[in-house]
Amino acid sequence: MRILVTGGAGFIGSALIRHLIQNTAHEVLNLDKLTYAGNLESLQSIAHDTRYEFVQADIVDQNAISAVIERFQPQAIMHLAAESHVDRSIDGPSDFIQTNIVGTYSLLEATRAYWLTLPEPAKSAFRFHHISTDEVYGDLHGVDDLFTETTPYAPSSPYSASKAASDHLVRAWNRTYGLPVLLTNCSNNYGPFHFPEKLIPLVILNALAGKPLPVYGNGLQVRDWLFVEDHARALLKVVTEGVVGETYNIGGHNEQTNIDVVRGICTLLEELAPARPEGVAQFADLITFVKDRPGHDQRYAIDASKIERELGWVPEETFETGLRKTVQWYLDNLEWCQHVQDGSYQGQRLGFTEPKDLLA
Repeated sequence: MRILVTGGAGFIGSALIRHLIQNTAHEVLNLDKLTYAGNLESLQSIAHDTRYEFVQADIVDQNAISAVIERFQPQAIMHLAAESHVDRSIDGPSDFIQTNIVGTYSLLEATRAYWLTLPEPAKSAFRFHHISTDEVYGDLHGVDDLFTETTPYAPSSPYSASKAASDHLVRAWNRTYGLPVLLTNCSNNYGPFHFPEKLIPLVILNALAGKPLPVYGNGLQVRDWLFVEDHARALLKVVTEGVVGETYNIGGHNEQTNIDVVRGICTLLEELAPARPEGVAQFADLITFVKDRPGHDQRYAIDASKIERELGWVPEETFETGLRKTVQWYLDNLEWCQHVQDGSYQGQRLGFTEPKDLLA
């Protein structure tokens, strides 16, 4: 197929594109605005493949998006472009409204106009796959409850509210206009090429530098962790085998408290890191509890039985195996991290500042 991926220079998008180019015969067009979180260095391994193309564009710009779609003639669009940092959404929600809501609307309209011109059976075979988050469901207060595909939406942050709105738009375009859509809602992703403002890479890099490892509140917030390469496999399953109009929850079956994640990273670094920073007896000594985030959700957990039952997908990595691979990748790719921290990955110094941890 010809697959157009929005947000393909981001963390999950780049993992998806690497998977598509390295493991399938599909052609891929990567459409990305290249905000601070878009990093083409994450795609160096496939950048010169003849089946891969990159176009810089903003999904809010409907005319530009329409021109790209018309030229590429995709058979599927996988929509990952989004602002996704909860702390940033609290400090400045406007970008989240524009990209996640207005951008999704513009993309849907550009897609619908193109889709209506397709002949049968191309029109029936076309798919619009919207990739979303489990944060649209709010949080779980019990210890056994799980998010299912029918869990009511109750977003807590400007980020999750904007993603919930985009989910509703996609479903409406299916019901009102007949656009053949698929939706997926995933749990916390982690793995190689994760932007260093997020919890796991932030902890790894801070520990190596001897800096504090910030943990919100008491650190007992629970998240279900999904290795990003498992997620990429799931997304391909859904876009090629999923039922139009259906939603599939994608989770890693790996519930962990945030403090246990941080301690696990410290334990792995004790084993894998070449040396501790000067003056640090143990990496765990760097753990620092900070004031909790406003409206912080306490527990997320995905019921991924539907995608396993209907499409045969299960995660290959446990949290232990995935976290070990992730820590080792960062140790082996400190140059990539340095390019993010000094801004050179975007061709200019961006004044990257040390962020708070993100427990999304």
